[in-house]
Amino acid sequence: MAEKIKNFSEIGTTSLRRNALGIIEAGLGAIDTEFAIKNSIRLEGEVLAIKEETIPLSEINNVFVVGIGKCALLAARALEEILGERLKGGVAVDVREGELKKIKTFKGDHPYPSQKNVEATNAIMTLISKLKSDDLVIFVVSGGGSTLLCQPTNFKFEAEIKFMDCLFKKGADIFEINTVRKHISLARGGQLAKYAYPATIVSLIFSDVSGDDLEFIASGPTVRDTTTVKDAQKILEKYGCDFPVASLVETPKDDKFFEKAKTILIVNNKIALEAMRQKAENLNYSAKIMTSELRGEAREVAREIINDLNKEERSFVLLYGGETTVTVGVDGKGGRNQELALAALHRIKENQLVLALASDGRDNTDFAGAIADASTKTKARKLNLDPEAHVLGNNSYDFFSKTGDYVLTGDTGSNVSDLIVAIND
Repeated sequence: MAEKIKNFSEIGTTSLRRNALGIIEAGLGAIDTEFAIKNSIRLEGEVLAIKEETIPLSEINNVFVVGIGKCALLAARALEEILGERLKGGVAVDVREGELKKIKTFKGDHPYPSQKNVEATNAIMTLISKLKSDDLVIFVVSGGGSTLLCQPTNFKFEAEIKFMDCLFKKGADIFEINTVRKHISLARGGQLAKYAYPATIVSLIFSDVSGDDLEFIASGPTVRDTTTVKDAQKILEKYGCDFPVASLVETPKDDKFFEKAKTILIVNNKIALEAMRQKAENLNYSAKIMTSELRGEAREVAREIINDLNKEERSFVLLYGGETTVTVGVDGKGGRNQELALAALHRIKENQLVLALASDGRDNTDFAGAIADASTKTKARKLNLDPEAHVLGNNSYDFFSKTGDYVLTGDTGSNVSDLIVAIND
């Protein structure tokens, strides 16, 4: 498998850094989308086996694939190869461009929707609304899907951009954000299951949500939603985000839409974290997975991670997965992983390192994340950079651009939330 970190040699200037990068590489390799699909799914005659589930195809007329999110393109390509002649067609919308043989592909925008996203969603809904009871549709549902699945009710996508910007900047978490998203769209919160009814549905889930709560991954387009319009309204009021309440829609609650729907978890951050733990031990560290459900304000979480690290002996690695938030006070540039690493910097000791990374390769910028260690401190002093001022200005991108301690992967085609490595060397 090709190396995921493109600037490995440039930033891997010490053995401690190379070890941290190697641990992250192991995690990214374990969640590689095509590897995960081919490792989980096989076609044996007239039986499609997906992990422990088996789906007889003898009574299935047509098989379609619908891919949504940052894993859609690579997963769809792998499914084309596995299904071969059994595949009738499909649609995939991703943040990346690519062409497939039988599946029509769309490149959408993220983290804010666009008309391209609306058109891609229309193509999905047009396809699945024509399915019959003897058809099978395999959905690939992955992070980024909430934005890519944009199907407003009686307003334009620009209104969604406005309220999303409000929720992001005020520090709403992913559960709050996706609760609202489900109630402003005709494609989220179980709506695609309703459109695909009465076909058989199998959803392959690539989780980027803490706790793997299925109805919040990509805003649960094929899963029965337990939230209501009132829940969405309360969140909008809590953060003071201006949105036309009359445009909120209720999600489908009728059990019939979900009776022929299976949901199978293919990848989550626990898989990445376990691979990282094994790699750390192979590098002769003691290693501990602290949590796969990390949440909280990035700069506060940074302090907690350093406190955890200070309790451990030398040659120890702590691993975290999840998704922090950043309450934007000043309109700087950066992402939650860069801000976490930067906030940890002034507390880091000579033998310590923190590496925080977005597994999709995009930490709200073209950087995947950043490294903070003693070397970063030295560079900052030489460049007369004030880490604290950059944290307060939400300007971590500028800081790491100048020190060169950013991690570059490009779009990984994977997405299981953020991954953090903290080391006592």
